[in-house]
Amino acid sequence: MSEAFAIMHWTIYLAGEIHSNWRDEIESGVAAAGLAVTSTGPVTDHAASDDCGVEILGAEAEAFWKDRKGAGLNGIRTRTLIGRADVVVVRFGEKYRQWNAAFDAGLAVALGKPLITLHAPELDHALKEIDAAANATAREPGQVVRILQYVLEA
Repeated sequence: MSEAFAIMHWTIYLAGEIHSNWRDEIESGVAAAGLAVTSTGPVTDHAASDDCGVEILGAEAEAFWKDRKGAGLNGIRTRTLIGRADVVVVRFGEKYRQWNAAFDAGLAVALGKPLITLHAPELDHALKEIDAAANATAREPGQVVRILQYVLEA
């Protein structure tokens, strides 16, 4: 491995589930390992993400149009940051159906970005196509940190 590759600074996009602290675990693990990694991700304040469109562009009488406005604005952030990322990590949680996470995984694959999925074994069947497109499927945030450490320092 060349020394230049090992000291390169990487950006990872942390997509998916927003109701647990998995992002903090990865960021803490990356910091503890001393990896040259910056993380980005979606807006994780659920209400702010849902309401940004109507807060900025005006109220809507129908939920469909409210959601459409919010999705459009959030899409600017998501597409830009995934496009700039060196690696995309997508976490699928057990509590909610996360179609947005599946979309982010598909976008990463379409853009040729390395993809790591992160989820419990109980979701293997439901996510089999996404996992097949991923470079790795991790079960816990610590495994993501170890993958990053390996690819950056091996």
